[in-house]
Amino acid sequence: MNFRSLDKRLVTILLIVFVQMVGAGLILPILPLYAKNEFNMSPTAVTLLVASFYAAQFIGGPILGRWSDKVGRVPVLIISQIGTVIAFLAFGLAWSAWVLFAARIFDGLTGGNIVVAQAYVTDVTPRENRAQALGLIAAMFGLAFFIGPAIGGLLVGLGPQIPYFVAAGAAAIVVLLTIFTLDESMTADEREALRSKAVKLKFRAALAIRPLMLAMSIGFITQFALGLVIATFALFGEAVLFDSNPELGVGFLLAFVGLSQIITQTAILPRALRRLTEGQVLLAGILVRSAGLVLYAITVGPLLALIGGMFFAMGGGLTMPPTQSIATKAVDDSKRGGVLGVFQSVISMSFIVSTAIGGVLFAVYPHLPNQVALAASILAIVPAIVLIRHVTPSVEKEQAWVPSDS
Repeated sequence: MNFRSLDKRLVTILLIVFVQMVGAGLILPILPLYAKNEFNMSPTAVTLLVASFYAAQFIGGPILGRWSDKVGRVPVLIISQIGTVIAFLAFGLAWSAWVLFAARIFDGLTGGNIVVAQAYVTDVTPRENRAQALGLIAAMFGLAFFIGPAIGGLLVGLGPQIPYFVAAGAAAIVVLLTIFTLDESMTADEREALRSKAVKLKFRAALAIRPLMLAMSIGFITQFALGLVIATFALFGEAVLFDSNPELGVGFLLAFVGLSQIITQTAILPRALRRLTEGQVLLAGILVRSAGLVLYAITVGPLLALIGGMFFAMGGGLTMPPTQSIATKAVDDSKRGGVLGVFQSVISMSFIVSTAIGGVLFAVYPHLPNQVALAASILAIVPAIVLIRHVTPSVEKEQAWVPSDS
């Protein structure tokens, strides 16, 4: 992909994703410890707090994805981003644990911004460049998480509530950017044409489309592993990695993970996609990610965690963009938003399950969530091989897999 020739709308949406995820990255290393230390929540309750967001997103994501197909991407982006602003403010003003849960659930219900941003990218990007364009969104994640967690770890020294107010400010900037700088990806006539020919993609129909089913299986398993790591990482940092200032230590570890993600998306992924099929790239990503989880499963200090985080981020960066691209190519273009909504629902379900049980596993043994994540990552190799051998070639020849009307 020639970066100089990028659609201006793509550049704008990437900037919006970046600012949004800086705000999210600010709270990532501190929310679990904030809930534990300020509200006396147990590890199990802390990971249920994390899971509540994904449970709510599981409900709201598909609805927002389909709605964006009907009314346009920009209005849905604005509503979802306003929900994030309100949620971050509620975190900073919370006086009880139930307020934290209410804020997380509200943010999840309105949290379709990334799904809609991905749909927007597929709208303005040719099919042959879709994996790289989705990879650029992942690169914005990496850049944001290089900056956000480190800032969050530093800001917590000014007061436990300060990072949430700063994150709310970043999310408010995103609302303004969307309103004043982002053009709609489809005209009213294009949306009408989309509605007139679109067939609602039900979950059962999605399962009947073999490449889409395999892509969703890979997404579920790999993100299940990620959910276990995310839900317990701050707790793991406090219990195992750092004797003092765990928020700062975890923040800088996550910043290094973000840097690894940037390198992967801007340097490694484009070269890999030029030499390998999308299925081969995602298999390589699963293997690299598993190597990182091996180190997470045994580490007792920051150095191994740092190296493990590098491999884990690189593997994730190689896995998800091709998986999403294969999913969108598995159906007619009129269903792109719906497919990404269904795909996000599968991801949300994997996060719901993994983050909900993460605290239980952590209470048994701090390394156990990482060890279970390693087993899940290895399991994902099976559908990836099936995808490469039996499905991916036909998908990459631009053949659309459309469910029958029966």
